Amino acid sequence: MKIMRAMPKLMMAGEGTRLNVLGDHQCIKLTGKDTDNQYTLIEQTNEPGTGIPRHVHTREDEVFHVLEGAVEFEVDAEVKTLQAGELAYVPRGTTHSFRVVGTTKAKVLLSVFPAGLEDMFQELAQLTAGPPDFAVVAEICGRYGITFV
Repeated sequence: MKIMRAMPKLMMAGEGTRLNVLGDHQCIKLTGKDTDNQYTLIEQTNEPGTGIPRHVHTREDEVFHVLEGAVEFEVDAEVKTLQAGELAYVPRGTTHSFRVVGTTKAKVLLSVFPAGLEDMFQELAQLTAGPPDFAVVAEICGRYGITFV
């Protein structure tokens, strides 16, 4: 039986590591260091139009829990707009994308199992401002087992 070495953690609203990952505004709440590499927890708060193109993870499962606003998800061939209280479960190997829709910001709680993707987000957040060089983005993501389709 594995014994976790993680320590309890209480966080107040607004606490966490804030990143702008190619326009995706994130507040990383829990990292692999916090959870013994079990999962990562990220709060995303984005304007309408913000989204991530179709891609596939080979290492992680994701759960997107919409807390505020509306987010359109494409998971495999299914497209649905999720509202506050609804969620999308995206197991590794599943093609998916999302885009904030409507006229208000969306807040989404993203859980990633296992942890580690926060390292990729840190790298992407370091890229220079302006339109991203897709080849560079794809290379970084590829090192973490993510491909765009």
